[in-house]
Amino acid sequence: MENLIIENNIQSYASVNGRFGEYGGMYVPPVLEGKLTELADKFMKYTRESSFEQEFAYYLKNFVGRPSPLYYAHRLSQHVGSKIYLKREDLNHTGSHKINNTIGQILLAKRMGATEIVAETGAGQHGVATATAAALFGMKCKVFMGAKDAERQKMNVSRMKLLGAELVITHSGRATLKDAVDAALGYYIENPHVFYLLGSQVGPHPYPTMVGYFQSVIGKEAKKQFIEREGRLPDNLFACIGGGSNAIGLFDDFLNDHEVAIHAAEGGGNGELGQTAATLSLGKVGVFQGTYSYALMDENGDVYPSHSIAAGLDYPGVSPQHALLKDTGRAHYHIVTDEEAIHGFKLLSHLEGIIPAIESSHAVALAEKILKGKAGQVSIINLSGRGDKDVERDLM
Repeated sequence: MENLIIENNIQSYASVNGRFGEYGGMYVPPVLEGKLTELADKFMKYTRESSFEQEFAYYLKNFVGRPSPLYYAHRLSQHVGSKIYLKREDLNHTGSHKINNTIGQILLAKRMGATEIVAETGAGQHGVATATAAALFGMKCKVFMGAKDAERQKMNVSRMKLLGAELVITHSGRATLKDAVDAALGYYIENPHVFYLLGSQVGPHPYPTMVGYFQSVIGKEAKKQFIEREGRLPDNLFACIGGGSNAIGLFDDFLNDHEVAIHAAEGGGNGELGQTAATLSLGKVGVFQGTYSYALMDENGDVYPSHSIAAGLDYPGVSPQHALLKDTGRAHYHIVTDEEAIHGFKLLSHLEGIIPAIESSHAVALAEKILKGKAGQVSIINLSGRGDKDVERDLM
């Protein structure tokens, strides 16, 4: 593609002025343009300062508990017939990868003089991580959540309230993540003095770039850990994808290692439009929630309702960086149905004594499908979250 940067004959898939190839950009009302431009400038300024990097590293190590382990899943490997490691983001403080990004963004918010944080959440993990970071730094916190998600993620609702966040339940639309994002953006437009701490790699510039940057610690650690264990690069990477933050977190440091195959599992529902969240597999390109990327939309630009058993994947849009990776063929995106995800949920629990989030279970199911019988392959699955929040649901 013409918009790819070529440096020393190596393709770059990074953002250039908020664009990933033709994707990305800032499609927002004029009231937000100046605010987001300032945010982009401050992000670039502060992340280049050693004091910011040192503080970020301090909290990742001493508060979050990084580095997260790279665990050899020996019984899962025996079952599949292929060697598999798990990047254990489920062992982070708050139980998922989301805390990496919330710590990074709240350090930025602190430097920008913010006193109020607003966020959206689907599965509740980003909401919990945001409430946690806000409590850590003594900031007011408001989290928007769809009524459907609040019902199916009751434990995380209780956690957010305990951490001091004000939870705003929205009943609009299908009352899922898309509607929570709409509500949070609406509040941000009406109250541009607040800091909007967006949780996934979606939305207008600079959010996809920022979230990708703060989550890239996952892949940096995984590459170092894997080489120490195996003396080479992995053959495959696997992650689930809704908006795209945990996936790009693992993938980023491997994008120019073309011998490494990259696979992402979309929330497939039952695999049909209106009953799926497989945006990259079934969507079209257009502007959605402030960015130009793939979305589940018709020819008129009207968005189809999404569905996934996993609240964190139940979203009809996707990261503009993943859109570029799809078009260039650098990463491969697969539909994983609700039924397959439940199988992955049970499989890892039974074989490894690790209960994964139903989101992460999509990646487990995809890895089993692709790697079955491929002896000699060595792969990494990003276990983006733990499944405490899902065990009371009817998944058994």
